[in-house]
Amino acid sequence: MRIAHLSDLHFGKIAHPEIVGILIKEVNASDVDLVVVSGDLTQRARYGEFEDAAAMLEAIQPPTLVVPGNHDVYPWWNPFKRMFAPLGRFQRFISDDLLPSFEQDGVAVLGVNSAHGRTIKGGRIASADREAMEAFFESCGADVCKVLVVHHHLTKIRALGPHDVARKAQKTLQLASELGVDLILCGHLHISHIEPLEVVPEAHRLVVASAGTATSSRGRRSNREMNFYNVIDVNADGFTIQERRYYTDDGRFGEERSTHFTTVA
Repeated sequence: MRIAHLSDLHFGKIAHPEIVGILIKEVNASDVDLVVVSGDLTQRARYGEFEDAAAMLEAIQPPTLVVPGNHDVYPWWNPFKRMFAPLGRFQRFISDDLLPSFEQDGVAVLGVNSAHGRTIKGGRIASADREAMEAFFESCGADVCKVLVVHHHLTKIRALGPHDVARKAQKTLQLASELGVDLILCGHLHISHIEPLEVVPEAHRLVVASAGTATSSRGRRSNREMNFYNVIDVNADGFTIQERRYYTDDGRFGEERSTHFTTVA
């Protein structure tokens, strides 16, 4: 099974006029079974930005699984809606399912929402979402590759220096490890970063794959002025994550690096 992982589209801050169309064309031609979008489809949660994001999703031919990011929440200058209907526009234009799931060919994918009106940037994993994780992944077979999708990081990237992680991140990581989650797909920090992790030493190993910003001008640190997305190929013995970078001069995405992880208990 093949998954394309896009994140941090940030319509309203698109890096190059042509990049959205090029990305859509490549994804549609890549035998992808599922396209995951891990949040921040918009820059300021404006109507026009959501309309552009929805048009992109409509143009993508494979099934999509989308979770919101903090930029998809009503901004602070609309405090009433931010507090009481923070994802109103996301649910109107993109999806009203805040616990999307997908199962195919021995792969089970669950998305959870970490973007809430009461948090600013760091995000939060609610207890109800952890309960949903438990119910979903426990219902999967033992030989299934389990994938969790969330916008905010649950771990720190040391190369970025101090930065927030989602509230209840450690509880969520602990639960993911106990449930046998193999791969966590996230975004938010606008940097392409792949990291294997043992939450409990010598226990179940999972991999955290952060996608860079796919289409915006907001890359960070080593990814400044760069755009990335990931392609994950899941097979019988594990999965391979290919980081694909946009080359402005050539007007195309190309492979930056590829990492294979063998499934381990």
